[in-house]
Amino acid sequence: MSGPFDDDVNACAALLHRADPDRFMAAMAGPVAARTVLFPIYALNVEVARAPWVTQEPMIAEMRLQWWRDALQEIAEGPTVRRHEVVTPLSRVLSPHLAAMLDEYVAVRRWDIYRDPFEDQDHFDAYINHSAGTLMVVSAQALGTADADVLRDFGYGVGVANWLRAVPQLEARGRIPLLDGTPEGVRQLAQNALDRLNRARSNRRAVSSQAGPALHAGWQAGMILKQAVARPDRVAVGALGCGEMRRRLSLMAQVATGRW
Repeated sequence: MSGPFDDDVNACAALLHRADPDRFMAAMAGPVAARTVLFPIYALNVEVARAPWVTQEPMIAEMRLQWWRDALQEIAEGPTVRRHEVVTPLSRVLSPHLAAMLDEYVAVRRWDIYRDPFEDQDHFDAYINHSAGTLMVVSAQALGTADADVLRDFGYGVGVANWLRAVPQLEARGRIPLLDGTPEGVRQLAQNALDRLNRARSNRRAVSSQAGPALHAGWQAGMILKQAVARPDRVAVGALGCGEMRRRLSLMAQVATGRW
Protein backbone atom coordinates (compact mmCIF):
# COMPACT_ATOMS: atom_id res chain seq x y z
CA MET A 1 0.00 0.00 0.00
CA SER A 2 1.14 3.60 -0.44
CA GLY A 3 0.05 7.07 0.56
CA PRO A 4 0.33 10.56 -0.92
CA PHE A 5 3.68 12.24 -1.37
CA ASP A 6 2.73 15.05 1.00
CA ASP A 7 4.56 17.35 3.44
CA ASP A 8 4.99 14.54 5.97
CA VAL A 9 6.59 12.21 3.44
CA ASN A 10 8.80 15.08 2.28
CA ALA A 11 9.84 15.63 5.90
CA CYS A 12 10.69 11.93 6.21
CA ALA A 13 12.76 12.15 3.03
CA ALA A 14 14.61 15.22 4.33
CA LEU A 15 15.34 13.48 7.63
CA LEU A 16 16.65 10.45 5.79
CA HIS A 17 18.78 12.57 3.46
CA ARG A 18 20.49 14.19 6.46
CA ALA A 19 20.87 11.20 8.73
CA ASP A 20 21.06 8.09 6.51
CA PRO A 21 22.22 9.04 3.00
CA ASP A 22 22.74 5.40 1.96
CA ARG A 23 19.12 4.43 2.58
CA PHE A 24 18.02 7.73 1.03
CA MET A 25 19.89 6.83 -2.16
CA ALA A 26 18.45 3.32 -2.10
CA ALA A 27 14.89 4.63 -1.71
CA MET A 28 15.37 7.21 -4.45
CA ALA A 29 16.45 4.41 -6.78
CA GLY A 30 12.98 2.89 -6.53
CA PRO A 31 9.72 4.00 -8.16
CA VAL A 32 7.91 7.02 -6.72
CA ALA A 33 5.16 4.81 -5.31
CA ALA A 34 7.76 2.77 -3.43
CA ARG A 35 9.38 5.90 -2.00
CA THR A 36 6.14 6.96 -0.31
CA VAL A 37 6.28 3.67 1.59
CA LEU A 38 10.02 3.46 2.25
CA PHE A 39 10.64 7.05 3.37
CA PRO A 40 8.41 6.81 6.49
CA ILE A 41 9.76 3.35 7.42
CA TYR A 42 13.37 4.44 7.00
CA ALA A 43 12.66 7.67 8.89
CA LEU A 44 11.37 5.55 11.77
CA ASN A 45 14.65 3.67 11.64
CA VAL A 46 16.58 6.94 11.96
CA GLU A 47 14.52 8.06 14.94
CA VAL A 48 14.71 4.74 16.77
CA ALA A 49 18.40 4.17 16.02
CA ARG A 50 19.43 7.52 17.43
CA ALA A 51 17.10 7.51 20.46
CA PRO A 52 19.56 5.67 22.75
CA TRP A 53 22.41 8.02 21.83
CA VAL A 54 20.92 11.49 22.27
CA THR A 55 21.05 11.38 26.06
CA GLN A 56 23.38 10.06 28.76
CA GLU A 57 20.36 9.18 30.93
CA PRO A 58 19.22 5.58 30.39
CA MET A 59 15.73 6.33 31.71
CA ILE A 60 15.21 9.09 29.15
CA ALA A 61 16.45 6.83 26.38
CA GLU A 62 14.05 4.10 27.54
CA MET A 63 11.21 6.64 27.44
CA ARG A 64 12.12 7.66 23.91
CA LEU A 65 11.98 4.07 22.71
CA GLN A 66 8.73 3.50 24.59
CA TRP A 67 7.21 6.50 22.81
CA TRP A 68 7.79 4.75 19.49
CA ARG A 69 6.45 1.45 20.80
CA ASP A 70 3.28 3.24 21.92
CA ALA A 71 2.95 4.91 18.51
CA LEU A 72 3.31 1.57 16.73
CA GLN A 73 0.70 0.05 19.05
CA GLU A 74 -1.69 2.81 18.05
CA ILE A 75 -1.08 2.02 14.38
CA ALA A 76 -1.57 -1.70 15.00
CA GLU A 77 -4.74 -1.32 17.04
CA GLY A 78 -6.29 1.94 15.74
CA PRO A 79 -8.41 3.80 15.17
CA THR A 80 -6.69 6.90 16.62
CA VAL A 81 -3.02 7.53 15.84
CA ARG A 82 -1.02 10.45 17.23
CA ARG A 83 -0.16 13.31 14.87
CA HIS A 84 3.54 13.25 13.98
CA GLU A 85 5.49 13.83 10.78
CA VAL A 86 6.81 10.26 10.81
CA VAL A 87 4.01 8.41 12.62
CA THR A 88 1.23 9.87 10.46
CA PRO A 89 2.60 8.71 7.07
CA LEU A 90 3.76 5.47 8.69
CA SER A 91 0.17 4.74 9.72
CA ARG A 92 -0.83 4.88 6.04
CA VAL A 93 1.70 2.31 4.83
CA LEU A 94 1.78 -0.27 7.62
CA SER A 95 -0.74 -3.04 8.11
CA PRO A 96 -1.59 -3.87 11.74
CA HIS A 97 0.58 -6.98 11.41
CA LEU A 98 3.63 -5.06 10.20
CA ALA A 99 3.16 -2.37 12.83
CA ALA A 100 3.10 -5.03 15.53
CA MET A 101 6.20 -6.64 14.06
CA LEU A 102 8.08 -3.37 14.37
CA ASP A 103 7.56 -3.46 18.12
CA GLU A 104 10.25 -6.15 18.43
CA TYR A 105 12.49 -4.01 16.25
CA VAL A 106 12.18 -1.08 18.67
CA ALA A 107 12.43 -3.27 21.78
CA VAL A 108 15.73 -4.87 20.75
CA ARG A 109 17.36 -1.45 20.43
CA ARG A 110 17.41 -1.24 24.24
CA TRP A 111 20.80 -2.96 23.97
CA ASP A 112 22.17 0.29 22.55
CA ILE A 113 21.35 2.17 25.75
CA TYR A 114 23.61 0.16 28.02
CA ARG A 115 27.24 -0.98 27.92
CA ASP A 116 26.73 -4.69 28.51
CA PRO A 117 28.33 -6.95 25.88
CA PHE A 118 26.35 -9.55 23.96
CA GLU A 119 25.94 -12.70 26.01
CA ASP A 120 26.68 -15.17 23.21
CA GLN A 121 26.23 -15.73 19.48
CA ASP A 122 22.50 -16.35 19.86
CA HIS A 123 22.11 -12.97 21.58
CA PHE A 124 24.04 -11.19 18.83
CA ASP A 125 22.10 -12.99 16.09
CA ALA A 126 18.78 -12.10 17.76
CA TYR A 127 19.81 -8.45 17.90
CA ILE A 128 20.66 -8.37 14.17
CA ASN A 129 17.59 -10.40 13.23
CA HIS A 130 15.14 -8.26 15.19
CA SER A 131 16.71 -4.98 14.10
CA ALA A 132 18.04 -5.22 10.54
CA GLY A 133 16.11 -8.38 9.73
CA THR A 134 12.74 -7.09 10.89
CA LEU A 135 13.30 -3.75 9.17
CA MET A 136 13.94 -5.63 5.91
CA VAL A 137 10.82 -7.78 6.31
CA VAL A 138 8.58 -4.81 7.07
CA SER A 139 9.91 -2.55 4.33
CA ALA A 140 9.64 -5.27 1.67
CA GLN A 141 6.26 -6.66 2.70
CA ALA A 142 4.83 -3.15 2.92
CA LEU A 143 5.55 -2.94 -0.82
CA GLY A 144 4.54 -6.40 -2.00
CA THR A 145 4.67 -10.15 -1.54
CA ALA A 146 7.97 -11.51 -0.23
CA ASP A 147 9.05 -14.59 1.72
CA ALA A 148 9.96 -13.67 5.29
CA ASP A 149 12.77 -16.26 5.59
CA VAL A 150 14.47 -14.95 2.47
CA LEU A 151 14.13 -11.40 3.72
CA ARG A 152 15.57 -12.30 7.12
CA ASP A 153 18.57 -13.99 5.51
CA PHE A 154 19.17 -10.91 3.38
CA GLY A 155 18.53 -8.59 6.32
CA TYR A 156 21.02 -10.49 8.46
CA GLY A 157 23.72 -10.07 5.83
CA VAL A 158 22.95 -6.37 5.45
CA GLY A 159 22.77 -5.91 9.22
CA VAL A 160 26.16 -7.50 9.88
CA ALA A 161 27.75 -5.49 7.06
CA ASN A 162 26.42 -2.25 8.55
CA TRP A 163 27.42 -3.39 12.04
CA LEU A 164 31.00 -4.04 10.99
CA ARG A 165 31.18 -0.57 9.47
CA ALA A 166 29.92 0.89 12.76
CA VAL A 167 32.43 -0.96 15.00
CA PRO A 168 34.89 1.96 15.43
CA GLN A 169 32.11 4.37 16.38
CA LEU A 170 30.52 1.89 18.79
CA GLU A 171 33.85 1.25 20.48
CA ALA A 172 34.48 4.98 20.76
CA ARG A 173 31.17 5.25 22.62
CA GLY A 174 32.19 2.61 25.13
CA ARG A 175 30.30 -0.33 23.65
CA ILE A 176 31.61 -3.85 23.04
CA PRO A 177 30.15 -4.61 19.62
CA LEU A 178 31.79 -7.96 18.83
CA LEU A 179 31.86 -11.27 20.66
CA ASP A 180 35.23 -12.07 19.10
CA GLY A 181 37.17 -9.12 17.77
CA THR A 182 40.17 -11.18 16.64
CA PRO A 183 40.87 -11.31 12.89
CA GLU A 184 39.58 -14.89 12.73
CA GLY A 185 36.47 -14.01 14.73
CA VAL A 186 35.67 -11.06 12.45
CA ARG A 187 36.34 -13.18 9.36
CA GLN A 188 34.01 -15.93 10.55
CA LEU A 189 31.21 -13.48 11.39
CA ALA A 190 31.51 -11.83 7.98
CA GLN A 191 31.61 -15.20 6.19
CA ASN A 192 28.50 -16.44 8.00
CA ALA A 193 26.66 -13.25 7.07
CA LEU A 194 27.85 -13.53 3.46
CA ASP A 195 26.58 -17.11 3.33
CA ARG A 196 23.13 -15.97 4.46
CA LEU A 197 23.17 -13.11 1.97
CA ASN A 198 24.00 -15.53 -0.84
CA ARG A 199 21.31 -17.96 0.34
CA ALA A 200 18.77 -15.16 0.08
CA ARG A 201 19.99 -14.32 -3.41
CA SER A 202 19.64 -17.95 -4.49
CA ASN A 203 15.94 -17.68 -3.54
CA ARG A 204 15.43 -14.37 -5.31
CA ARG A 205 12.20 -15.55 -6.94
CA ALA A 206 10.50 -15.62 -3.53
CA VAL A 207 10.57 -11.81 -3.49
CA SER A 208 8.14 -10.11 -5.88
CA SER A 209 9.23 -7.29 -8.17
CA GLN A 210 6.95 -4.94 -6.21
CA ALA A 211 8.85 -5.72 -2.98
CA GLY A 212 12.25 -5.59 -4.66
CA PRO A 213 12.99 -1.87 -4.12
CA ALA A 214 13.24 -2.49 -0.36
CA LEU A 215 16.27 -4.69 -0.99
CA HIS A 216 18.16 -1.87 -2.70
CA ALA A 217 19.13 -0.83 0.83
CA GLY A 218 21.55 -3.77 0.93
CA TRP A 219 23.34 -3.00 -2.30
CA GLN A 220 26.75 -2.58 -0.62
CA ALA A 221 26.50 -5.50 1.81
CA GLY A 222 28.09 -8.21 -0.33
CA MET A 223 31.10 -6.08 -1.16
CA ILE A 224 31.58 -5.01 2.48
CA LEU A 225 31.34 -8.57 3.80
CA LYS A 226 33.83 -9.81 1.20
CA GLN A 227 36.23 -7.06 2.26
CA ALA A 228 35.88 -8.10 5.90
CA VAL A 229 36.53 -11.75 5.03
CA ALA A 230 39.63 -10.89 3.01
CA ARG A 231 40.96 -8.18 5.32
CA PRO A 232 39.35 -8.32 8.79
CA ASP A 233 41.81 -5.66 10.00
CA ARG A 234 39.87 -3.10 7.96
CA VAL A 235 36.98 -3.31 10.44
CA ALA A 236 38.84 -1.80 13.39
CA VAL A 237 40.11 1.17 11.38
CA GLY A 238 36.80 1.91 9.64
CA ALA A 239 38.13 1.11 6.18
CA LEU A 240 35.21 -0.93 4.80
CA GLY A 241 33.35 0.29 1.73
CA CYS A 242 34.33 1.93 -1.53
CA GLY A 243 34.62 5.32 -3.18
CA GLU A 244 31.63 7.48 -4.08
CA MET A 245 31.72 6.77 -7.81
CA ARG A 246 31.81 3.00 -7.39
CA ARG A 247 29.13 3.22 -4.72
CA ARG A 248 26.75 5.03 -7.06
CA LEU A 249 27.53 2.86 -10.06
CA SER A 250 26.98 -0.34 -8.11
CA LEU A 251 23.54 0.87 -7.00
CA MET A 252 22.66 1.83 -10.56
CA ALA A 253 23.76 -1.61 -11.78
CA GLN A 254 21.62 -3.37 -9.19
CA VAL A 255 18.56 -1.30 -10.07
CA ALA A 256 19.09 -1.85 -13.80
CA THR A 257 19.39 -5.61 -13.48
CA GLY A 258 16.96 -6.09 -10.60
CA ARG A 259 19.41 -8.61 -9.14
CA TRP A 260 19.84 -7.60 -5.52
